[in-house]
Amino acid sequence: MRQRLDAGQMEDDFFEDTALVGISSALPAYKLCWTLNGYFDIEFVCEPEMTSVVQKNKVDYYLPVFQYELPNCSHRYILYKLKNHQVSLLPEIGKVDYLWLIKTSEPEKDANLITEGLRKISDVLLSQVIDRDDLKNIKNLIV
Repeated sequence: MRQRLDAGQMEDDFFEDTALVGISSALPAYKLCWTLNGYFDIEFVCEPEMTSVVQKNKVDYYLPVFQYELPNCSHRYILYKLKNHQVSLLPEIGKVDYLWLIKTSEPEKDANLITEGLRKISDVLLSQVIDRDDLKNIKNLIV
C-alpha cells in the first residue's frame, strides 16, 4: 500500500498560527541576528540542517536559517536569509532581505509589535508584515 504525501496539508500545518515579517537590511545575517538578539532579548541560533539551497546555473547558493524557541513554550521564531548574490528564496518580494516567521498564540499581534520594534533599529531599512497568500514560493520556507 502506497501513501502520498499531502503537500498542501504539510504547508497548512507548518504555517498554522504564524505571521511573516519582511526585513530589509544591509547587515550580514550573523550581525542582524546579533542585533535582534540584543534588542528583543532572544537567542537566534544558526541551524545548519535547516539551511536553504537555491540552485542557479548549476551552482548551489546557501541561505542560512536561524531559529529561536522560547523555553517551556510552543512559541518559535525562524529567521530566513532570502538572498545570496543574485538568487533569492522568494523572488516575489525582491526588496526584502530577510523574513522572520513568527509562530505564537497571537501571531498577528506579535508580528505588529515586532515590526514596530524593528523600525526603531537604525540598521533596519524596512520592516513590514507580509501576507502569506501573496507568496508564490511559500513552500521554500518549510524547514
